[in-house]
Amino acid sequence: MTTENQDQGQSPVLAADENKIMAERRAKLAAIRQQGVAFPNDFVPQHKAADLQETYRGKSREELEAEPVPVVLAGRMMLKREAGKKAAFATLQDASGPQADGRIQIYVTLDNTSPETMEALHHYDLGDILGVEGLLFKTKVDELTVKVTNLRLITKSLRPLPDKFHGLADQETKYRQRYVDLIMNEETRRTFKARTAAMSSIRRFMEKNGFMEVETPMLHPIPGGAAAKPFITHHNALDMQMYLRIAPELYLKRLVVGGFDRVFEINRNFRNEGVSIRHNPEFTMMEFYAAYTDYKWLMDFTEAVIRQAAIDAHGHAQLTYGGRELDLSKPFHRLTIVEAINKYAPGYTMEQLNDPAFLKTELLKFGVKPFATAGLGALQLALFEETAESQLWEPTYIIDYPVEVSPLARASDTRAGITERFELFMVGREIANGFSELNDPEDQAARFKAQVEAKDAGDEEAMFYDADYIRALEYGMPPAGGCGIGIDRLMMIITDSPNIRDVLLFPHLRKED
Repeated sequence: MTTENQDQGQSPVLAADENKIMAERRAKLAAIRQQGVAFPNDFVPQHKAADLQETYRGKSREELEAEPVPVVLAGRMMLKREAGKKAAFATLQDASGPQADGRIQIYVTLDNTSPETMEALHHYDLGDILGVEGLLFKTKVDELTVKVTNLRLITKSLRPLPDKFHGLADQETKYRQRYVDLIMNEETRRTFKARTAAMSSIRRFMEKNGFMEVETPMLHPIPGGAAAKPFITHHNALDMQMYLRIAPELYLKRLVVGGFDRVFEINRNFRNEGVSIRHNPEFTMMEFYAAYTDYKWLMDFTEAVIRQAAIDAHGHAQLTYGGRELDLSKPFHRLTIVEAINKYAPGYTMEQLNDPAFLKTELLKFGVKPFATAGLGALQLALFEETAESQLWEPTYIIDYPVEVSPLARASDTRAGITERFELFMVGREIANGFSELNDPEDQAARFKAQVEAKDAGDEEAMFYDADYIRALEYGMPPAGGCGIGIDRLMMIITDSPNIRDVLLFPHLRKED
């Protein structure tokens, strides 16, 4: 018996040399190969641990003895306790439950299996995937258990699992080796199951409200739809520079031009910018567009989408994030940029907030140097971002953004320099961005030209001029509203995760040493 097997289910294997353990396991695999198929593919489980627990946990020992329940299941061995050569207990884990419900105990004895099976189990290691046939029963401590009649090794695990008492101690290792994190960490499995439930909820909600899910290109000849720095690549066959999508907006609005009144896409976007606890260069957005709606309708609808996603993930809309309550069941707040500054950073006068020279000087105190082309609206927005944004804990729509920072939004018919645009913030971060769409081709062309001038002045995130999109608008786009929701940031909130990497199965990291 190896040192590892002696310690299984008893004490952590911290001092053992991993290379030695792997060598022992490879030797076991070599012996298995000599006996026949090492990785069989003919075992089909018929039951899941969580289903068995839910159905039979409440049964008494006597009831299970009176009506034996045959089961066929497979799972990864997470614990093993041997009682000499004649009996052993083990715990199998499958994918059926995010918590302990996805585990079930098995009991192997010489009375119900062959000496060869007992000897084989003696050499099986933690992490091995086993196929089991047997009958359910209750132990003396009322633990639901499978009395094994047939046991097979389905997959041999060559690498030892982390210490079961401490799991993966290093956070970066959890991100790099998510497959191990998912094996060992119930909380991680619960997070991603909640994400899937929320994503399914969003799709159902959109379809229920008449939206058609579509797919648009990820490779763009012109990056557009957002103010961001793109990834650049080259298409060899076409011999042309292309850009990974920073947003699907302009393609989705082309579909509105084409007659699809309600469309949405849950998509991957790519932005060649910083990496932080809130930013990943590759991320998921949902963008949706509805003809004959405006930004006020959009705010009501976006609120409903998010609230329903939380309810379907947790059963309610009263969440806790970082130990602090966050109630998504209440109507979301609405403030202008200046109102938010006055509420969360009191002390500025209206005269100061409308004085570009004062705002530029004030922003320098925060280490922000605005572009020379920045107007009053952009300066107010920059001050909001430095003073008020991080304090917006409760869901809050910031509305009425200036034209100069909203090149795709419809301008207000009653307020000069203002667009019908909002951004949704909660827990101090932006979650969504939406607006009444600009469908005037001549106005849009002028806005694109202004963006080109800003890019020429040094703004790397300013937009390109998209002539084909202007051509599409010239055919006529109905009035519409559109919104983008940052799915990963929303999932951080729904799953109470402090880091965006916690809700991405495989986040981007620096090269491993």
